[in-house]
Amino acid sequence: MPRPSAPSSDDLLVFLAVARTGRYTAAAAALGVNHTTIARRVEALETALGGRLLTRGTSGWVLTARGEQALTVAEGVEKAMRGLDSESAALGGVVRLSATDGFSGFIAAPAIVALRGQHPGVSLEMVAATRRAAQQRVGVDLEVVVGKPHVHRAEATHLADYALGLYASPAYLAAHGAPRSLSDLAGRSLVYFIESMLQVDALDEARRAVPGMVDAVSSTNVYVHIDATRAGAGIGLLPVFLAGPHSDLVRVLPDEVEVRLPYWLVTHPEALRQPVVLAYISAMRGRIEQVREDLLGLS
Repeated sequence: MPRPSAPSSDDLLVFLAVARTGRYTAAAAALGVNHTTIARRVEALETALGGRLLTRGTSGWVLTARGEQALTVAEGVEKAMRGLDSESAALGGVVRLSATDGFSGFIAAPAIVALRGQHPGVSLEMVAATRRAAQQRVGVDLEVVVGKPHVHRAEATHLADYALGLYASPAYLAAHGAPRSLSDLAGRSLVYFIESMLQVDALDEARRAVPGMVDAVSSTNVYVHIDATRAGAGIGLLPVFLAGPHSDLVRVLPDEVEVRLPYWLVTHPEALRQPVVLAYISAMRGRIEQVREDLLGLS
């Protein structure tokens, strides 16, 4: 790389859009320019700063160590420019999100609290639903789904992975005994989703990790799974980040049964042109970084 020079503020803001969305095409849609312009601006910034800022990840661009430093500078430029513009200094508006129950409570809600701490004029409307991403979902800016979505008129970005594990209440284990192997699960009562209503392939495939179990309590709501398992209805196949904090739930066969599933964010080009939506995406990513280990049960 040539010797570093003073970076352009415009290039920094373009880089900021790429860092927040993870894709050149999504950043281009948000800024109203084409993909080639984004690539040229990022290349110019890398030349100015004397090193790579982005590297390809499995589902989009991720920041290098130098990119993390550049991100801090870019956010400072954005903040300074907003301060010069009285209309944009106070961000406001409604963000409409469709997400699974668990993500809504654990990620989306804390994210809007953090964002509203800086911008009280921002509000969030959440539709909690476990379903496939739609090619066009009316009335929704963002969708968070489980499993990689297949969409053509939207951008799909991997957010994080989370783990499912088996849990039971002490009372259930005292009454029925603790399974010692996968074969011991045969005939045991399962708490999970309603199989006939499950629209998400990844969650359907997770059910195969516990063959031979018999549905005892089934629900479309993961918080019902948690409460039914705590009540002793059976062994629940539960997100570890929701089940782990409950002292009245015991992990069952942790070495034999752990299913990792991905959260994906689906955004439509028109939504990415809204500063309030971009700000909320950034807040969600910030929350995810805080709890990434919790999502996998590693904390």
